[in-house]
Amino acid sequence: MDERDDWHLTEALHHEHGRGDPFAAAVRATRMPMIITNPSLPDNPIVFANDAFQRLTGYDRDELMGRNCRFLQGSQTDQDTIRRLREAVESGTDISVDILNYRKDGTSFWNALYLSPVRDDAGRIRFFFASQLDVTDRIDVQSRMAREKSRVEAEVTRRVAELRDSLDAQRLLLHEVDHRVKNNMTMIGSILRLQLREAADSDTADMLRAMMTRIDALATVHRHLYQSEDVTRFDIGSYAVNLASDLTQSRADCDIRIRADLGRAEVPAGQAAAIGLIVNEILAHMIRPENVAEGQVFDISSRTTPARVELSIGFGPPGLGDDEADPVYSPSGVNEQIISRLAAQTRTRVAWSRTDQRSIQVSVVIDKEIP
Repeated sequence: MDERDDWHLTEALHHEHGRGDPFAAAVRATRMPMIITNPSLPDNPIVFANDAFQRLTGYDRDELMGRNCRFLQGSQTDQDTIRRLREAVESGTDISVDILNYRKDGTSFWNALYLSPVRDDAGRIRFFFASQLDVTDRIDVQSRMAREKSRVEAEVTRRVAELRDSLDAQRLLLHEVDHRVKNNMTMIGSILRLQLREAADSDTADMLRAMMTRIDALATVHRHLYQSEDVTRFDIGSYAVNLASDLTQSRADCDIRIRADLGRAEVPAGQAAAIGLIVNEILAHMIRPENVAEGQVFDISSRTTPARVELSIGFGPPGLGDDEADPVYSPSGVNEQIISRLAAQTRTRVAWSRTDQRSIQVSVVIDKEIP
């Protein structure tokens, strides 16, 4: 098509303007690829293609004129995108899509296509105007990002599966450790009970009972650790309440009540056994026969502050009359040594006090590790 025909087509686009229409000149000269098709001709053929479109596709003007632009499509062009373009032409509406097209040499490129109908004063569609932009680099980047995202997601899925398998294996191991420790605790308890039955004097029997109480306390620590959701943390408040309940049940001769006010009070699992024994020695001392009477109450509370974990155990004897003996204030002997040594190991302070003439208050403070 010669230059004269080129002018004629751009003038037809804006037929009310003359040969010097600046818009027509801009369409021809712009570096953005553009074409015009005529829907009044069979198969809506290309009737104008500027130089930029020819450079983009590799086709000369004579190879483009009179052809429907579908010849730019190929085997990998998305059929849904083709359908959307066809429907836009049929309905006379604007559309903007990214479509895979092919050049004359067979190489593909991603075309950011904008298609719009051009109507006359009567509203009839005279032409379709289409601009193109080679966005292959952008699509390639998006494709690489999508592939990388898929790869990362697949890797995450694989790692999650590995971690889940590892966690299942750890749970099996934990269950096995739990089972073996329980068996060992039960065996030690059985041996102590056999020895208790053979004890020749009351002092030996008392020592064996004290040992059994400590074994039971360790078993309770173990039960709390391995039945919790987080085996790395140990809640001393709930442990103290459970241990107090176990100990008071052994005193069938009197009614001992427990009142609890528990906040979250957790210590590292590595300190659980030592702190559990400290609490056992405190409670075991409080519940000695010379210290208890009908209607006595354990008040147990716990809380956590930014610097420490606190456990408070109060033991009030409301059932004692004025003529009864005062409770023994604090432990001595082996009980005191166990508390003192374990407290030093766990950065724990144990303070005994009286709140009135007959009530004992024990404060257990565990300092947190400072990162």
